[in-house]
Amino acid sequence: MKKLDQIAYSILDLAPIVEGGSPNESFKNTLQLAQYAEQWGYKRYWLAEHHSMPGIASSATSVVIGYVAGGTHTIRVGSGGIMLPNHAPLVIAEQFGTLEAMYPGRIDLGLGRAPGSDQLTAAALRRDSRSNGEDFPEQVDQLRNYLDKDSRHNRVRAIPGEGQEIPIWLLGSSGFSAALAAKLGLPFSFASHFSAENTLPALRLYRDNFQPSEVLEKPYVMVGVNVYAADTTEAARYIATSHQQSFLNLIRNTPAQLAPPVDSMDGIWTAYEKTILMNQMKSSIIGNKEEVSTQLQAFLDETKADEIIINSMVYEQSARLRSYEIIAEVTGMK
Repeated sequence: MKKLDQIAYSILDLAPIVEGGSPNESFKNTLQLAQYAEQWGYKRYWLAEHHSMPGIASSATSVVIGYVAGGTHTIRVGSGGIMLPNHAPLVIAEQFGTLEAMYPGRIDLGLGRAPGSDQLTAAALRRDSRSNGEDFPEQVDQLRNYLDKDSRHNRVRAIPGEGQEIPIWLLGSSGFSAALAAKLGLPFSFASHFSAENTLPALRLYRDNFQPSEVLEKPYVMVGVNVYAADTTEAARYIATSHQQSFLNLIRNTPAQLAPPVDSMDGIWTAYEKTILMNQMKSSIIGNKEEVSTQLQAFLDETKADEIIINSMVYEQSARLRSYEIIAEVTGMK
């Protein structure tokens, strides 16, 4: 079995807009966290594409990636992910080709096929009612062709983009992208942080069907997990309630800014809502340093991940930084 200090760790950031806050403050907090993450030894810092959500500032994902890469020096920066059906593959090839030209050897391109929002917003983004994500494999193929060095012979070219070695990852919360990543021989990142039940079946599907490629000789799995670490168990449970409230708002279809933590969720959620939420977020890790270490090791034992990417939606920036610092300490990075 792998030990915690034998794998890499990364950060997934949705650039949360806290209640009473602003996108400007969110981006400053994002950059500050990325700078500390670089010092603490995290491998990647990924931003996620979401739209029409009052509590998430990373909708223009490529722009935020450039902002973070420009304010750091060594940490890899990328997308977790770009929702490819929302975009023309040529545009993404150009955007990430530009980022790679600016920050050579530091840019990752993680791709998903979900809308990253509700269906009405997806329709506004895609402008084509027939675009429902089913052509995701074809879009991935187009994008890879634009980035290929031989694309210089094509009439339509991605400049910057063509010939640049930008690592492409497929992201998923079900078996669809797992199967595609296996077929293409690409690294795969699974969203266990909100789709815990599907984790092991998707990872098994990917590993059992993996076909070696020029990119990878063997499967490479990164798994997402929510972690809320603090100096005491009570403090960890307290800061985790902001994310619980956020997830509850999504269940109710009332998205909002990230709310301050509360002493108890009793009276905020119903018993039915609590069951749904806890089932969706059951891979979340909450506790003090020792508890986080034990739970994280159990998660690693179960998933056999090659890398773990950590999401922590914390209201107070100081508590958010401390949570990631504790993770760095228990995993041997710091």
